[in-house]
Amino acid sequence: MKHQEPTVQQLFDLSGRVVLITGASGHLGSSLARGLAEAGARVVVASRSLERARTVAAALGGQQQGNHLSVALDQMDEASVARGFDATLQQAGRLDVLVNNGHEGTAADWRNVTGEQFTRQLANATGYFLLSRLMRDHAVKSASAASIVMLGSMYGTVGSYPDAYEGLCPSSPVAYHALKGSIIHLTRHLAVYWAKDLVRVNCLSPGPFPSPALAPEIVERLKTKLPMGRMGEPHELKGAVVFLASDASSFVTGQNLVVDGGWTAW
Repeated sequence: MKHQEPTVQQLFDLSGRVVLITGASGHLGSSLARGLAEAGARVVVASRSLERARTVAAALGGQQQGNHLSVALDQMDEASVARGFDATLQQAGRLDVLVNNGHEGTAADWRNVTGEQFTRQLANATGYFLLSRLMRDHAVKSASAASIVMLGSMYGTVGSYPDAYEGLCPSSPVAYHALKGSIIHLTRHLAVYWAKDLVRVNCLSPGPFPSPALAPEIVERLKTKLPMGRMGEPHELKGAVVFLASDASSFVTGQNLVVDGGWTAW
């Protein structure tokens, strides 16, 4: 029989897939979770607060509305990572996609960050790796394909603009830049090792998507650094995460998809 080419709708369809996403109650994470649910996935919302995770899961729509799940998971705690992953499998029975989006930040910049704070920030990458390895091992054990999406940043590929922050707030945290750069390369490393296991690993790197709490003065300065002349809206990441999670990107691994309004194109 002639091979039946899948349609675009089929390629982006996440129906029947289970997705675990960390940090899904945050500014960007909540939009990513909605996009995955709207594409048909059953979403497992992970948060350090189980109550917060339950609230987010209950609000998700899509085909699985009312069936989305929640788990307590602190990516900065190795024991919590293992418990949260096990709880995901116990509730969902399977897992097809992992979105490593959780983040514990620091406001300290290069002037005053301590060694302890810097090391703590890099521990986010450790959490991403531990969860990813659990995802890979599950996929191999269940003889199924899997997709892992890491959350990087445009600041993992380029330096900051000091004048965007000068006189208004601390510089963009140096430990954050080091962290996001390491996540992007972690993506490449794992992708080449796990491709033979049918596990794809990619990175999604947002540009400027400021939360409502960011001072308007800083927003205006940041706009001058953007070819598009505006900030990103959280929903503008939905298409990218669904692409990387779905069969639409079945021949894509080890890549860093930057969604930044042209910031890194200068």
